Amino acid sequence: MQNSDLRIALFSGNYNYVRDGANQALNRLAGYLLSQGAAVRVYSPTTAEPAFAATGELVSLPSVAFPGRGEYHLSLGLPARVRHDLASFAPNIVHVSSPDVSSHRGVSWARRRGLPVLASVHTRFETYFRYYNMAWMEPAAEALLRRFYRRCDALVAPSESMAQVLRERRMNYDVGIWSRGVDRDLFHPLRRDLAWRRSLGIADDEIVVGIFSRLVMEKGLDVFSDAIDELRQRGVAHRVLIVGEGPAREWFETRLTNAIFAGFLGGEELARAVASMDVLFFPSVTETFGNVTLEAMACGLPVVAAAATGSESLVDDHATGRLIRPGAVHQFAEAVRAYVEQPDLRARHGAAGEARSLEFSWDRINQTVADTYLRLIRQKAAKR
Repeated sequence: MQNSDLRIALFSGNYNYVRDGANQALNRLAGYLLSQGAAVRVYSPTTAEPAFAATGELVSLPSVAFPGRGEYHLSLGLPARVRHDLASFAPNIVHVSSPDVSSHRGVSWARRRGLPVLASVHTRFETYFRYYNMAWMEPAAEALLRRFYRRCDALVAPSESMAQVLRERRMNYDVGIWSRGVDRDLFHPLRRDLAWRRSLGIADDEIVVGIFSRLVMEKGLDVFSDAIDELRQRGVAHRVLIVGEGPAREWFETRLTNAIFAGFLGGEELARAVASMDVLFFPSVTETFGNVTLEAMACGLPVVAAAATGSESLVDDHATGRLIRPGAVHQFAEAVRAYVEQPDLRARHGAAGEARSLEFSWDRINQTVADTYLRLIRQKAAKR
């Protein structure tokens, strides 16, 4: 059996209606599989105005807006028309990428037919409750995730640090790595544009501390703001550049009144903005990989990140950046200050990060998922 024999039913909670690192990775995977001759059909909630065009055939799932986060949709299951579509497509493997209602039903549908199921883990869903004053829900959420993932034949995680968390928390014991790649034609140091910086009011000799992300509280925006406050109180000269949009933007603008908000940027505009920063400061603990971190490294930036899943597998502490205990505002501020005030350190760690980013090729990375599909199909056939 080879890639061209694969027929993959891919369930996604958000395939293209909001742009984020997880769904862009899924679209890249679908594109790679299709280029190899595989058949891919995607089942996901949809909207009238998606953030970008979907790769491959997309079947719409019924959904409702997520309470409190209306830009996201919660799928409602598999109605008869979707079950008929699945049956006519006749997949030989099911891939689920979010622990929502439709994916649960998709797993049940596959198990009844003796089909293997692979789950990809894209975010630390259980940690989100910490940012909405609902930390008491985390144990229950973790238990629900464990039930979901243990019904799957195998998991793939974006980093070894996340894979180890999944093993330790008994989510599953067959956990492989589906890393993330970086588009080196897009993200590289030569994208740096001093004229663009000047258009934002940033002088050539000013040091820019940046973050680019969807602006939601679970990205550690409170920690970022507190650390920036400490830098200002200590008289550390710098500018703050924030790239992204999201429901927390108004809060963030109120919190950091002197920051420059560039809004949502994509493609070459995003690459230019990232390369025009001097330091990436990204204190999120919810990442399973850290696309933001890798793209910044590819642009030659040192990275100050939380010592958490994702970043721990990318950032080499004291070599390509700094890994700081989550929430340790003073230590974050100290790490950023060192890069602002020491140009040699900034250049050395930035160059080391760029060299590290060269290891991440999308085709090689996506083939590991195809290899996992093939292995699970062989194993299921052997059991039969």
